Amino acid sequence: MSKYKIAYLPGDGVGVEVLEASKIVLDKVGFDAEYIHGDIGWEFWCKEGDAFPDRTVELLKNVDAALFGAITSKPVKAAQAELVPELQNKGLIYRSPIVRMRQMFDLYTCLRPCKGYEGNPLNFKENIDLVVFRENTEGMYSGVEFNPVPKELSALLTKLSKPFAPFKDLAGDQYAISCKINTKKGSERIIRAAFEFAKKFNRKKVTVVHKSNVVRATDGLFLEMAKEVKKDFPEIAMDDANIDAITMWLLKNPHNYDVLVAPNLFGDIISDLCAQMVGGLGFGCSGNIGAKLGVFEPTHGSAPKYVGLYKVNPIATILSAKMMLDWLGEKELGDKIETATKAVIKEGKVKTYDMGGSNTTIEMANAIAAKI
Repeated sequence: MSKYKIAYLPGDGVGVEVLEASKIVLDKVGFDAEYIHGDIGWEFWCKEGDAFPDRTVELLKNVDAALFGAITSKPVKAAQAELVPELQNKGLIYRSPIVRMRQMFDLYTCLRPCKGYEGNPLNFKENIDLVVFRENTEGMYSGVEFNPVPKELSALLTKLSKPFAPFKDLAGDQYAISCKINTKKGSERIIRAAFEFAKKFNRKKVTVVHKSNVVRATDGLFLEMAKEVKKDFPEIAMDDANIDAITMWLLKNPHNYDVLVAPNLFGDIISDLCAQMVGGLGFGCSGNIGAKLGVFEPTHGSAPKYVGLYKVNPIATILSAKMMLDWLGEKELGDKIETATKAVIKEGKVKTYDMGGSNTTIEMANAIAAKI
């Protein structure tokens, strides 16, 4: 019997190809696991009206961790149009399955390391080593949205908020509302996770990203909780920055930053920025982590124009697999994968299209496996 049960969730597009590549490397390093395929993604939305079927939910309740490929998501009207005819009048609403998964399994930490490896021609500057902690279950991605806006909500907002008054005469189908929801619990635990990481790995500083000068209620709460958590970690420095300012300062002085923590939307923004500074989304690994489950994925999308070409860089997925091993307590195996990946990048003989080469997804995976 295998030591671990791993949910294998290719999803859409090139997700199938990059997961295939990651498994080549995991097999070579000797990871003892049973991989259990799970249905997720656009195909199942079109056929069943559910991109995250109940059978996959049940699978995730009974595994040690999950590897996830990529998801295709489309706007509401496009999603409705692609349902099979018998489902088109059922009032089904498409929601991203990865967002649902994060909320359903309380995968509140999105951990995104962004490290520049020696020899990578895409590095913005040398020796960048940033880690982003993104809150994963609330904020702007909480899923509380209205379009059209119900009359009851419009009337209530007009009474409670003077800035909303100019919209009081608009019909509900003339505007939309998305709610940004930050809780004390949600803010505290993601900030604490960032500080605990900094303490464990001898990081010197945590930077709190927000926009509390304008979004005073929700981001003000986030910053307030950061100041409370900081009291438990006197040995670690803390500063804070507005989301607009940090995008400028990260580009100018990336070495001034170490660990960054942010609410959901802002974390999404800065993690992609940081990924680009160390080579782009082909190097963007991530983990969605809760108390009982970790789901590990590349940060790139399904890239439908590249499907079947085996062109996409699998390093993001391979490093995500390395993160999974670390989370499972198999750090020695994870270190072997990272060391092999670093060696291939430094050597520069095997490069996918984004790195200026012509090697395939599988050729990159085989090259990394050969270094283990």
